[in-house]
Amino acid sequence: MKQEPAEGLIVVCPDGPLLVRGHFEIVTPAGEPVPRQRRTVALCRCGASAIKPYCDGTHKLIKFRTDPAAPADPAPADPGP
Repeated sequence: MKQEPAEGLIVVCPDGPLLVRGHFEIVTPAGEPVPRQRRTVALCRCGASAIKPYCDGTHKLIKFRTDPAAPADPAPADPGP
């Protein structure tokens, strides 16, 4: 059985941008639409892009690294004396 394609898809690139594909709208915190020309866009995660919210590849120059995954089970709290 073949699944129908999702309205939108987000791909998290290790140490890179978020690739967003499909039908979606990007808006500012004030709700204003951010113009885009493509159906697939790369959104900056490193914070250093000159064309935010879009990625310009600066993450490679600054050697941006994503955080390691959080542990599945956090350590228990110290019960104290």
